[in-house]
Amino acid sequence: MDRKRCCVKLSVQPSRGLVDEKFIVLVQKVPPGLQLTVHALHQCEDGHHWEAFAHYTANAAGTVNVAEDPSEGGTYSGVEQMGLLWSLRPVPGSQPGLRLRRRNVQTPMEVTISVYHGHQTGGFVGHIPLASVLVERWYMAPGVRRTSFKERPGPFPGILDLWGGGGNIVEYRAALLASLGFASLALDYLTLKTLQKTGKMESIEYFEAAYKVLQQHPEISSSRIAVLGLSLGTSVTLKLVAYSKIVKPRCAVCISGSHVQPVDGSVADIFAYCDKNASNIRFSEENQMISRDLLLPIPTDPVGQLQCPLLLVVGEDDQNWPAYESAMDIKQMMEQAGTTTC
Repeated sequence: MDRKRCCVKLSVQPSRGLVDEKFIVLVQKVPPGLQLTVHALHQCEDGHHWEAFAHYTANAAGTVNVAEDPSEGGTYSGVEQMGLLWSLRPVPGSQPGLRLRRRNVQTPMEVTISVYHGHQTGGFVGHIPLASVLVERWYMAPGVRRTSFKERPGPFPGILDLWGGGGNIVEYRAALLASLGFASLALDYLTLKTLQKTGKMESIEYFEAAYKVLQQHPEISSSRIAVLGLSLGTSVTLKLVAYSKIVKPRCAVCISGSHVQPVDGSVADIFAYCDKNASNIRFSEENQMISRDLLLPIPTDPVGQLQCPLLLVVGEDDQNWPAYESAMDIKQMMEQAGTTTC
């Protein structure tokens, strides 16, 4: 394989772009019919390694185009142009419970794309690749500024960005949204410092104050503000858009979450309710959640009503929350409240 290794050409275009920008991975100058493994490796900021790989067979011209050719196996199968990114997983032997998230959005996510001889399934560190390319995936586009509300062009559409129960400030989604033209406020509402300072988890007034910051900022169009929630942030988002007299967004987007949210109370009440009902959660042999009974009873006389369009994004395979069942519960609640759903 030495001679083959010398002539193999691997290209990734663009080699530098936004994290949601599609790229083309092209392997050229290999013998027709040769079995190959295309591999992606990323070392995240906490030092853990993540990988994805796919098996391909070179065509009659001696090429593999990941954007057009089907993967025959690996961490994904079929034609998946961005499979080498979305199927990244911790390398075998990593500690359990890892999450891939970007903390410093002002530096790129670096991914090494390599091509190996044969259909490999593991042990990539011990094999020499035929070719490798380092690519950069950015959350901040050139010209995007990270600011603490001190400088002012605009007005832009605004987004109140609410993450889940992991806590701390998470900026990479807000950075990507800013790169696409939205003024995004990544709101921290579960940081340990906040809990130590206030002695409690935040109530609805905290989120209303954050919404006012967006609404009153001269760079933001006050009539074009959205609320975006993920996981626990979905619960907060639904409460805000249904019950708040201050938060009146243009639209709301809820991703892989639930409507677990007492009408009266704070974020702490959500955790208390979940702890009380934790014994009702059931897991499969693969440690995936398969059932739950954590949802609050559907009120017979709802007092909250959505005042804006709502998009529910259901991640059925995220192994984080049985989101499909939760979405059906929310749909039923909306219909009982007189809201049209589809």
